[in-house]
This record gives sequence, C-alpha cells and structure tokens, in this order.
Amino acid sequence: VQFFRRIQSRRVHQMSPLRAAMYKIKQEPIPSETTVKSSDEKKSFRLLFSWWCLFIAYGLSFIVAAISIFFIIVRGIEFGDLKTQKWLASLLSGFFSSIFLIQPIKIIFLTLLFAVFMRNTNEDEQAAEFIDDDNIELNDDEEYLHSIKAESSFIYRSQTVANRLDKVDIARARDRRLKEIQMWSIIREVFTFFVFLSLLYTITYTNVNNNAFYQVDHLQKFFLNTRQIDNDYTKISTISDYWNWLENSFVENIRAQEWYNGQPPSNLSGYINDKSNRLIGWATMRQLRIKPDSCKIAKAVQNLFAHCYDDYSFFNEEKQSFQPGWTNNQTSSSFNSAINQAFTYQTGDELNSSIYVGKHQTYNSGGYAYEFRGRLSDLQSNLSELYQLQWIDRQTRAVLIQLSLYNPNSQFFISCNLLVEFLSSGWIEPQSRFDPISFQTFTSLFQLICSIFYMIFIIAMMIEGIQSFMKMKFAHFRNLRSLIDLGIIICSWANVGIYIWKCQESNRIGDLFKKTNGYVYISLQTAAYVNDLFIYLFGFCCFFGTIKFVHLFRFNRRSMYFIKTLQHASRSLISFAFMVSIIYAAFLTLFYFLFISKVEQCSSILQTIQMLFEMTLLKFDVHDLMEAASLLGPICFSLFIFIVVFICVSMFITIIRESFAFVRNEAKLKPNEDQHILSFMFSKLKQWLGLSKSSELERDEDMRSRYIDPIESFPDKINQLLDVLNQFHREQQLDQSRKEIKLSVDDTFN
Repeated sequence: VQFFRRIQSRRVHQMSPLRAAMYKIKQEPIPSETTVKSSDEKKSFRLLFSWWCLFIAYGLSFIVAAISIFFIIVRGIEFGDLKTQKWLASLLSGFFSSIFLIQPIKIIFLTLLFAVFMRNTNEDEQAAEFIDDDNIELNDDEEYLHSIKAESSFIYRSQTVANRLDKVDIARARDRRLKEIQMWSIIREVFTFFVFLSLLYTITYTNVNNNAFYQVDHLQKFFLNTRQIDNDYTKISTISDYWNWLENSFVENIRAQEWYNGQPPSNLSGYINDKSNRLIGWATMRQLRIKPDSCKIAKAVQNLFAHCYDDYSFFNEEKQSFQPGWTNNQTSSSFNSAINQAFTYQTGDELNSSIYVGKHQTYNSGGYAYEFRGRLSDLQSNLSELYQLQWIDRQTRAVLIQLSLYNPNSQFFISCNLLVEFLSSGWIEPQSRFDPISFQTFTSLFQLICSIFYMIFIIAMMIEGIQSFMKMKFAHFRNLRSLIDLGIIICSWANVGIYIWKCQESNRIGDLFKKTNGYVYISLQTAAYVNDLFIYLFGFCCFFGTIKFVHLFRFNRRSMYFIKTLQHASRSLISFAFMVSIIYAAFLTLFYFLFISKVEQCSSILQTIQMLFEMTLLKFDVHDLMEAASLLGPICFSLFIFIVVFICVSMFITIIRESFAFVRNEAKLKPNEDQHILSFMFSKLKQWLGLSKSSELERDEDMRSRYIDPIESFPDKINQLLDVLNQFHREQQLDQSRKEIKLSVDDTFN
C-alpha cells in the first residue's frame, strides 16, 4: 500500500498561463517548480517513485496473490475432501461477506476519520491545481461565483476564437497519428506472433518425452551387444555369426535372469533381462524367402551352376508351405508345433504384421515365422534344431525379429525391429530400429487449453488467408509469408487427423493389453509409424513458425537487406539452380558408373550425391578415387572442382552481390518506413519509462498542433485588462466614498 501511495502521477505540474500573467501584473516573483519542490521538501521529505513503477506494483501484487493461491491449494489438498469442502465453504462465505459488508463499512469509517482528523492542506493545494488552474487568488475553500455586474465602459467581452491549423501542421499531425496507429498495429502483430509461437512450442514440447533418447540408447546397447566382439550384432557377416548371436545373446536377453547376487527374479514374469522393460506377449522371428531359379543363368556357365537366386521382390517371393527342412515330403521325424510353424507360410493378417522398409529392399508383411514362446531352455533347443534344419539358407533374403516392450517407469511402448538382409551377392546387412511410443495426450488441463487456443489461431489464420486470396487471387501465393502460413495450416490440420488415428491405435492396443494382461503379442509397427508422422508434422509446424521470425526482422536495416536481396535474386537463382542441377546430374552419372564397384561412397545414388556435396565443400578425401582409378580419378575430380567450385560458386556469389548492391542503392533512394517506425517506437518507450523527455522538435509539433495565434487572442487579453482596470476603478470609487462618509461624520460631530 505504501508503494502505491508513493508513486507520482504521470501528469507534469505546470502553472496556468493566466496565473503567471497575474503574477507579472502584480509585480510578484513567479514561483518556479524547483522553489515549490524545495518548499515542500523543507516541510516534509517523502520518497516518491516514478509513474511507471505503477506497473511494477501491480505485477508484485499479482505475483503475491498467485503464490498465496498456490500454497492455499497445496495445503488444502492435504486436508482431504471433507475438510476441504468445509474449508472452502467458510472461505467463500467469509470472502463475500467481507466484500459486501465488512470492507464497505471499514472504508466509510476510515474515510470519515481521515477527512476530519488527518487532512493534509498541502495535498489539497495540489488537488486544487489539478482540478482547476484558472481559479485566481482564491483560497482552498473558496470558489469564484461572482462577476462584476456594475456597468462600466471598460467592460468588454469577446469569445476566444481558435485558429485553424494550416496544411503543414495538419500533415504533421496526421503523420504522427499514422505512426502511432502503425506502432500499435506492429505491437499487436508481434504480441500475437509470440503467443502463437509459444503455444506451438508448448504443445510440441509436451508431446515429446526427453527420456525417449535414453530409452532407445539403452535398448540398442542391450540387444545389439556391441561391447562383446563375439556376439556383436552390428558385426554379423555370416549366417553362423547370426545363429551365434541368436543363441548366446538375444535369447538370454528376452528372459529375466538371476540378479547380480544370485537371487531369482521374483515378480518379474514377462520382463526382459534388464529388469525394467516388460515383453508384451512374445518375440517373433519372420523370414522372407525367394523362389528357386528366380533368375536366369548365362548359357556359357549353365553346366557349372544348377540354380540362380535373385534379390528379393514382391513378385519372386516364396509363399509355399514346407515340411521341416524345406522339403515337400513327409518325414518320419516328429517336431513340435513351433518348428512346424516356422516352415509354414503365414500372411500378414495372420501374423499381425505390416510391410517393412529395409535399407536395400521393401519386404512384405507375410513370411515364415517362429515365435519365441516358452522357457529359456526350450527356446535354446528350438534354435539349435532350426540351425540343424537349415532354416536360413540360400533362398533367405531377410530375417526380421520383432518384439513389443512396455516400460512402466517412463510409460513408453517400444517397437523393436532387428532386420538382417541377405543380398544375392552374399553381403549381410544387419539393421535395427527402436521406436518409443507415448500414448499420453492431454495429461494436464494446461495442455488441453493450449491446444484449443492453438486451433483458434489456426482457424483465424485460415480466415485471414481466405480473405487475402479473395482480394489478391493467385498473387497471394507469391508472398513467402503466405506460403509459410499455408504450410502451418496444412501440417496442423493433418496432425489433427493423425491424432485421431493415434487415439484409435491407442484404444486398440489398450483394449488388447487389458484383455490379455500383456501375454499375447501385440504389433506396434503401425502405432510407431503413426507416432512418427505425428512428431514429424509438429516438427514442420515449428520449422515454419520459426521461419516467420524473418518477417519481424524487417525493422532492422541489415536483416531487411537479406530479405530484399533474396527476393530480388529469386528469378536469377531459379535459373542458376536449374543450370547447376544439370551439371550435378552429369557428374552424378559420371562418378556413379565409373566407381560403383570401387569406391564405397559411389555404391548408391544417394551416397554419390552426398560425396559430390562434400567435394563442393572441399571436405572429401581424394585418395579413394586415386586408388580406384589412378588416371580417371584425378581427372574427374579436377574437372568437378573447376566447373562447380570455381565457376558455379563464383556465379552464385556474383548474383547475390549484384542483387545486394541493387537493394542497397534502392534503399538509399526509398527509405524504409518500418525502420522509422522502429525508432519512433523506441522513443515512445523511453518516454513511457521516463528515461528521456520529448525532444524540442516533438514539443514544437505538439505546440503547433494546438496553438492559438496571439493576434487572435488579443481581444481576450484586452478584456482581461479592462476587467482589472474596472476593478481598480471600483476600488478607487469605494475609497473615495469612504473618505466622503468619514468627512461628513467628522463635520457632524464638530
């Protein structure tokens, strides 16, 4: 309360012009502001704060209120439901009785007490100055109610006629007002953008768990077993290495073993060996095979080779069921159901699986599946039997192990995929993918409110875009800001659809998990794809939203040069990019076909493109090319450096330089109004904070905007002079009459 009382008013104390004129007529010294302040300081010293401290006072009040409410709520939770209800009832009744009864009575009583017994005359004088500056020679408890009624030849009344502003003053006032309107428009735009971006970042951040990376990193180290040389999944190069990893590493990891002190893993049924993640159902190992003789053997070597096995495709996939050992004949040996099922083809619907994309091929959802069900000893014996039956042979093109996990600590569902591709060349490519999935959405009321307000912003953005399109037609899409808004709108509404799909998957998995208690295999592959799309679209929304920052930098001169330069050079850059793409395509085909079998970076189209960009940045080791071809390697490399680095990059720099020079010269001829608005905003901000006063030019403009020509106010000044002379004449007449009365009285007594 004392802080509020010690805040000065924003109004500057000035003396009335009429009062100053009266001081001059009476030949009395005019009291200045410093003398008034010094006299006040002599009476009593008060520490006063500037007017803008009012915002700080209100902010502190709201913070104190919020902290109090927080601790009240936290304390109320500890009481329980019944005590909390009673406490809330008493609190509300006391609150409303205080507002409508106790506080009004208290305010009235204190007002009367302070008005009668604690009145401050200094404050009355200050209030009188604020109320009326034209009360001349009156005390604080007096009001001028009379005027001179006597007839006098000196009395003359005329109305004050304000002079109209000329065109220059009107233009100056209009320009100042337009700047203020534009300033508030920019403030609203910046505030709206920051609120929108804050909502977008908040929603994205609440849908991403920071523990996802650590979850994936742990499972990679746990299953891939990269710390052991003999059982390293990433170093598998033969079929024997793969079977060794299955029997000695993977199978032991999917069952909870003894603790480090030899204690049995009690209450950990269904958990894997890390004791943290629970296996949903069982793990499956699915094999995809090709048909025999899927390719033709050259006639020259037909007598040397009887069979040919091509790479995998949907058309040459083997879908026939076999007996154990990949035979069609009935065997006398008896095998358990798991072994027989491993040689029986099953469709994707039967396996509850989806199409999987590998590094080299895309694989169908069906296949020959083995389920890791049973005790650890049974699993190890089954794998040994599959190894003896050559379950993986020359027709095998992919083996995909899939398992679903749930971590109750981080509340993650994890889809684990361990794929090994067997290429026709004999190369074995091990791959792994771990996708953490969180189905928790709108876990708090704050997240729900942010999502609702974000969609309101998206709808408003759509309405604004439609209005702009109706007005500008297809020219609307030529603006970069319009394209960014369109990208945000498309990604946001697409994410709404993906969110509905994600909720359906969450309900499906939750129902299955509840019905089976987690003892039946549930495929999370589709849910992982949906979750990835959900996160990707949020990432693009954040990308487009952050790019909109460029539009706010139009107030900065150098940043504006960057934007204008790109706009001016856009057509030239498009033509240049078309030319460079042709040159890159030519060198791409050259390096790819020359070094496809000799250099690892040229083994695929994408890797060759990456190599060319590294060469453009001069971060490529040319020794590989020289070792692959001692003559063609250096020639191709030198040709690429000369054409792309020296010529194309120089042309690109020249285009940018010419556009920048054009934009800079244009800016000198046509100054940017936004930069003047920015300086105007900073000057206004400094004035509001009390850090600076208005300049002489601004004060002159203010004077010109409301000044009265002195010649027009001359009759009014004459009128005031006549009033003073009339009063002086009346006083002389009264003195003369008093003297005559006194003389007559003296004569009478004499």
